[in-house]
Amino acid sequence: MSRTCTGSLLSEISWGFQIMSLPSFESLIVGDPIPELEIAPISRTTLALFAGASGDHNPIHIDIDVAKNAGMDDVFAHGMLVMAYLGRSLTDWLPQSSLRSYGVRFTSITKLGDAITCSGKIVEKDETRKRIRVEVQAADEDGDVKLAGDAVFEIH
Repeated sequence: MSRTCTGSLLSEISWGFQIMSLPSFESLIVGDPIPELEIAPISRTTLALFAGASGDHNPIHIDIDVAKNAGMDDVFAHGMLVMAYLGRSLTDWLPQSSLRSYGVRFTSITKLGDAITCSGKIVEKDETRKRIRVEVQAADEDGDVKLAGDAVFEIH
């Protein structure tokens, strides 16, 4: 179960749009995967746009000379860019208003050209509080995990 980065909860069909149904708390089962989100390879344009949108203009992410002087082969993605992609995969699946917590560990640098896939699975279900905990990760096409963490949703 994967999807390509489209930016909408609407999926186009031949004569219009169909709203994707949201899962009910009862339908969510421990061990079930969440829908994957596949991101196009990271480009210099991606990094420049994220720097502008986030206000993070650290030159190590956009200036090859600065990156090389720091011992890197080239510029690399902001960690928060990858965290944002992973957060997007969560809120594409369930409403942002139901998200109670979200945290990650940064484990590896995301290089230019890396194609990121965001994935996860349900690991806990609290019947009393109507909450689920999901373990999530973002990895490149070689399986190198860039960040990993978890999120908690409350679903009524």
